[in-house]
Amino acid sequence: MSEAPRIRIVAAVVRDGAGQTLLVRKRGAAVFQQPGGKRDPADADDLASLARELREELGCDLRHASARFLCRASAPAANEHGHVVEAEVYEVEVDGEPRAQAEIAELRWVDPAAPGVPVARLSLEHILPLLRG
Repeated sequence: MSEAPRIRIVAAVVRDGAGQTLLVRKRGAAVFQQPGGKRDPADADDLASLARELREELGCDLRHASARFLCRASAPAANEHGHVVEAEVYEVEVDGEPRAQAEIAELRWVDPAAPGVPVARLSLEHILPLLRG
């Protein structure tokens, strides 16, 4: 049996003053996940990819100096059946009020311990547990 195809992404943990984290749901998807996405060949590094994705999907700007590498994790992809997503995850701060745009249908601020919405396995199993305080 062959190994599942890999999708490499960069993901953001954006938190508010109450410790909630921002999750997004893409159009046509049933589950919420961290903001972010695939690296573009033109992106210089992970943070360039993340800045581009946050601007495109949420209309906000990454504060580069705030970025802190959180973890590297992988899980079955939520939206591409038979694939595995591998993420470089950064906790970041942003300028501007995040709003759903581009392929994002909805966003939610959730408690990492009890998100209250269906969550992709990468976030549920690897990222949210790191944020529980």
